[in-house]
Amino acid sequence: MKAIEIFTGPNCAYCEQAKALMEQHELEYIVRDISDPEVMREFKARLPRHRALPQMFADGEHIGSLEDLRLTLKQ
Repeated sequence: MKAIEIFTGPNCAYCEQAKALMEQHELEYIVRDISDPEVMREFKARLPRHRALPQMFADGEHIGSLEDLRLTLKQ
């Protein structure tokens, strides 16, 4: 199974939807909350041009946002 990371933020409705979708598909994931300054630095280093949340990675490869996750799970 792929290691999935999800970068989230506090009070992010899209982040909650992404987590619910992964749970619905029985996918295990690790939450990386950008309110932690260290996680925010990592987020900016990995995705310098992205600001929208959530952003997901599978085995270190960028999946994208909630809409990208929905498209990926439909395949």
